[in-house]
Amino acid sequence: MSEMLIQVQGLYYHYPDGTAALEDVSFTIHRGEKVGLIGPNGAGKSTLLLHLNGILRSSSGQITIDGLPLTERSLRQIRAQVGLVFQNPDDQLFSTYVHQDVAFGPLHMGLPDAEVERRVEQALEAVGMRGAAGRISFHLSGGEKKRIAIATVLSMQPKILILDEPSSGLDPRGRRSLIQLLASFTDQTLLISTHDMRLAYDLCSRVIVLDEGKIAADGPAADLLTDAILMERHGLESVGHV
Repeated sequence: MSEMLIQVQGLYYHYPDGTAALEDVSFTIHRGEKVGLIGPNGAGKSTLLLHLNGILRSSSGQITIDGLPLTERSLRQIRAQVGLVFQNPDDQLFSTYVHQDVAFGPLHMGLPDAEVERRVEQALEAVGMRGAAGRISFHLSGGEKKRIAIATVLSMQPKILILDEPSSGLDPRGRRSLIQLLASFTDQTLLISTHDMRLAYDLCSRVIVLDEGKIAADGPAADLLTDAILMERHGLESVGHV
């Protein structure tokens, strides 16, 4: 079996008003896997993602990334390994020019200018946006913004790429292009939260079903996503109905 890269054990989290968001969530993800995280609105998917690089901290439970337990002391190391791409790229792109956005992370890592430039060029090449460094970020199309948002994370060279609803707001052409892009990534382990069952089916070998803050199912994507009874029980559509 391949090496475990993400381990989540007995994770609980309550919102400030006391509402339970995650209850006894446990799973492992191995190096190189592409895993879909699916579930209805309010299931706790985004809350779970925000725990994996320490933006949110659990009431109890343990997260281990590449053998390193997530603690205050290890937070910086783990954030360098876990790249999070938000649902809305405008939450990730805040500079005037694409180059500034993609270079932001490597610059704040204290890397030499030559290495920053190499990483920017490499990240833009990886997302099919070579030559876009001089473009104005807010002039990009929705699909282009998604790609640049991914590039801002890739420039940090993380081991794990976490994406929250990556196909949200894309037209069919942009969606297909995004699926092809994510399928091409072989150096990162992917965890993708999505309501797009077809994307999960086409891209992921495995899916985790989260409902009411609990893991309801975890198994091969081809099996779970075609199980109409399971999908309906958790407010989802099987791929046969997409």
